[in-house]
Amino acid sequence: MTFWLDLGGVAARTDRPIGQTTAAATGVLTFAQWMGRTLSAIVVVLLMTDGAAQLVSLPMLRAEMKASDFPSALSPVVGAITMTCVVLYAIPHTAMLGAILLSGFLGGAICLHLRLGEIGSPPQIICLMLGIMIWGGLYLRVPRLRALLPLRA
Repeated sequence: MTFWLDLGGVAARTDRPIGQTTAAATGVLTFAQWMGRTLSAIVVVLLMTDGAAQLVSLPMLRAEMKASDFPSALSPVVGAITMTCVVLYAIPHTAMLGAILLSGFLGGAICLHLRLGEIGSPPQIICLMLGIMIWGGLYLRVPRLRALLPLRA
């Protein structure tokens, strides 16, 4: 049975019988949403740890930054930017913006290692995997994104 609702010139249609609720309305999460939240949580923990380490400018990171011709004085700035982007990614309403910003941040890191001649190095692979996890987690936890970009064979 199909029901129509007219909201001041905007018609909404549902094929769901009245009284039947969706999984999102009842608070029940699907397996894909749980997997998306898990992937996103892993990314948030890893990048927050990295951001905190850069914020306090650990000696090990200072040596790495010097080796990449990056001023070590910028380490706290990079840490603050990382943590800000991660917080945006973790908040559901700003997750898409956070994912876009983190993608740019990780792309810059990949480009830096490419410039240093470290093609296929572990930092590049880690950045690539984090980027895949960022968008994979977002894709799985946001049904609107799955509806926008359906993966079909």
